[in-house]
Amino acid sequence: MDSNDDIEDVSLFDAEEETTSRPKKSKIRHPVASFFHLFFRVSAIIVYLLCELFSSSFIACMVTIILLLSCDFWAVKNVTGRLMVGLRWWNHIDEDGKSHWVFESRKASPQDSKTVSEAESRIFWLGLIACPVLWVIFAFSALFSFRVKWLAVVIMGVVLQGANLYGYIRCKVGSRKDLTSMATSYLGKQFLRQTTGDDQTS
Repeated sequence: MDSNDDIEDVSLFDAEEETTSRPKKSKIRHPVASFFHLFFRVSAIIVYLLCELFSSSFIACMVTIILLLSCDFWAVKNVTGRLMVGLRWWNHIDEDGKSHWVFESRKASPQDSKTVSEAESRIFWLGLIACPVLWVIFAFSALFSFRVKWLAVVIMGVVLQGANLYGYIRCKVGSRKDLTSMATSYLGKQFLRQTTGDDQTS
């Protein structure tokens, strides 16, 4: 994403705040969204691993994988993130032709813990993080095994799924400053905990 673009961190759907009195449960509230959150990305990986066993046509395999990756990118960016964890990111061009990246999340409220399923949140983040990591591994594997023709397909997987991962991390933690301060805070807490533990044992 272009560093010159304006970036806005806003709340998700101010006019459509979800308020429900149902208690937070670990059951899956959006089974269809949860299914398609994993279906396209897992299918793309399976096709990449097995396509040469079932087809000798590189073009057919490449087109199938890219279609699955494209469907996954659209579904995760526009549907599953909003339904499963209350996050969404997008881009718009203003009247002056300037690009704006917008990272949306629900406002913190007492109802927040009641509108997001713990099970769905785990499914969302597990799929969002694990699959790009696999594509990065595939990229190194294709590079070192000199499978140059597959490298473009793998890079497409890294870019599309990595973009969604980056976008949703920005939605979750806010601006770059928030991301840096969160990492610093985490390291500080770990250091303090280790120091306290050493003092207690001594």
